[in-house]
Amino acid sequence: MSFEVGSHSAPLSSDSFTLIGTVLAIQANYYQVRLEPPCQVDSSSSAEFQDAPVTNPRPQTLLCTRRTRLKKVGQQVMVGDRVSLEDPDWAGGRGAIAQVLPRHSELDRPPVANADQILLMFALAEPELDPLQLSRFLVKAESTGLQVCLCCSKTDLVSQAVQDDWRGRLQQWGYDPVFISVYQQQGLTDLNRFLHNRMTIVCGPSGVGKSSLINRLVPLADLRIGAVSGKLARGRHTTRHVELFELPSGGLLADTPGFNQPELTCAPPQLAQFFPEARQRLAMASCQFSDCLHRDEPHCAVRGEWERYAYYLRFLDEAIAHQTAVAQLGDGESNLKLKTRRHGHQEYEPKLETKKYRRVSRRSQQQALQGLGNSLDELNQEEE
Repeated sequence: MSFEVGSHSAPLSSDSFTLIGTVLAIQANYYQVRLEPPCQVDSSSSAEFQDAPVTNPRPQTLLCTRRTRLKKVGQQVMVGDRVSLEDPDWAGGRGAIAQVLPRHSELDRPPVANADQILLMFALAEPELDPLQLSRFLVKAESTGLQVCLCCSKTDLVSQAVQDDWRGRLQQWGYDPVFISVYQQQGLTDLNRFLHNRMTIVCGPSGVGKSSLINRLVPLADLRIGAVSGKLARGRHTTRHVELFELPSGGLLADTPGFNQPELTCAPPQLAQFFPEARQRLAMASCQFSDCLHRDEPHCAVRGEWERYAYYLRFLDEAIAHQTAVAQLGDGESNLKLKTRRHGHQEYEPKLETKKYRRVSRRSQQQALQGLGNSLDELNQEEE
């Protein structure tokens, strides 16, 4: 799973729209939009919109398309967007997205708009919790600027001593984790308090129980659940796209595809701000140099004996390598691919360019043969 933040928002026009809704899911060129209750109807709208038959109540969601003018101006519609609608067909449950309202947050990967927080989910067992992998996810989540809640699942598979050990360890990292067991329905009440009336992005590696949690919290979700691979001790990807689910108690959950190695693309000087331990040290003292990378510089406030400092140095090398590669290629990440080496070490390398071979059409072949034949005839005439 990788997170990238953007800041795009569409300006509002002076036109009045009759309906406001939230995009819950996107598939192909269709958008599932949940209408905001009560339906906002403009007083200047036609009677067709104002007078819905009592015997045919308006649906709560509409299957919508996007107006061509939005495509022409390059306006993307994302899951989580608040949009205004036109021309609703109440009987058919259809509508058209006329405008995207301004966003207060935007993530490019996964593509979600207006999220309030991130629920980062890791399992204590099956697959076993890897502190390096967890740190990589935490750094990526912190880089979004959203509030981060750490959730440890599958507590029923480990002892209380293991839970207590991880709780103390994660608190030293700067997090107050929520421990849950979907199977035994433990810790879900505490988790619901965090999710209430907020839009939350649920993310984490494959196989940690994201879909199982959403199925428990949202009974109508009915998501696919995949088993953990015995050979690789990793989960299988079951979620293929981003979709919002409504919590019965209020709030929205965004289920995202699971990944095992998110990319770290932040600027090297920013990396320390994504470690709560480093932020705490910088709040108490300052480094001698304003551009300190907290590596070998003298009088550094961050360098020291804290557990994840070795992870920081490892991620710093990756961030520097990525920045150097981007500067050399001059075409950003599109020309780079992330390769995982032995022992989980990652580095960027240029993508290989492959030639695209197209089969020559029959018409072109005939024209070429005809041209060859004409050339031979001209040669024969010259010899004669």
